[in-house]
Amino acid sequence: MSDTTLHRMDRVLFGDNQFFGVNHMSEEKARAQQMRFQDLQAVIDVLDAAYQEGIRTFMCTTHDRVAQICDHFRAHPERYPDYRFYPCMPYAHKYANAVTEHGMIDALRKFLPEEGALGAMLKGGVALAAKDIDAILRLLVDAEMKMFHGLNTPVVFIQNVITDLLLGLKLDGLFKTFHDHVREAYGAEAGFITMNTPRLLDVLGAQGIDNPIVCSNINKIGFRMCGGVALYEQTIATRRFRPVAMSVLASGAISPREAIAYVCGQPRIESIVFGASSRANIRQTRQLIDELSAAPA
Repeated sequence: MSDTTLHRMDRVLFGDNQFFGVNHMSEEKARAQQMRFQDLQAVIDVLDAAYQEGIRTFMCTTHDRVAQICDHFRAHPERYPDYRFYPCMPYAHKYANAVTEHGMIDALRKFLPEEGALGAMLKGGVALAAKDIDAILRLLVDAEMKMFHGLNTPVVFIQNVITDLLLGLKLDGLFKTFHDHVREAYGAEAGFITMNTPRLLDVLGAQGIDNPIVCSNINKIGFRMCGGVALYEQTIATRRFRPVAMSVLASGAISPREAIAYVCGQPRIESIVFGASSRANIRQTRQLIDELSAAPA
């Protein structure tokens, strides 16, 4: 995929942590949000508020409840004619719970189609060779993408828990497998979420993946930034990739204006993803990004 055909990401992306009880600083706040958003309509109301504030891209995990959100958007295409989903897979807790409950082989059986050679192999409990892992990755992507059928998914991300596990295990070829499969099967660009952007860029480059979309924590205090702030600043300024910034507020440790001013001051960051639970917070964050992106460096 050449530069001329790259998907142009919006500057502002809306995330989903707040819907599923994820808050890296406050368990109490996370529990309160999880209770509030048990009602699907409460989730839709927030997504509608973001849409009314001009945010057209929802960067979401493949949590089971996202399937219900997808059903809503499929049922009302006239209300969201220009809406995009950026699936982030896998939803690791779903698989971890299945492995805990059923064991590794039975968990794979649960998520993979039963027909075909892989199904037969797993029924026999055969050890997994590298080429089998390659095929399983493609099948798991297909399983996760089913909930987005008929929706616009121009970028598909692999979650940091898997990205960083593959980095640690040196299973570098699987990044190429993922990249090629989402392009060939879904006409989408591959995105990679990581806590170690510099290391990931080395590996992606060695796999021939040019100018990748990489989403990582980028914030003023180095919260979950492997290698530290200075290395990230140098990487963003000098290396060829398309950065997406998350955790820009460091889960509330930095004031919004200070946090967004820092991120908008970094050259070449294409997009900023954030989550919020109220229209007022969505509007404030959106307006700060617009204002500080336009400001001279």
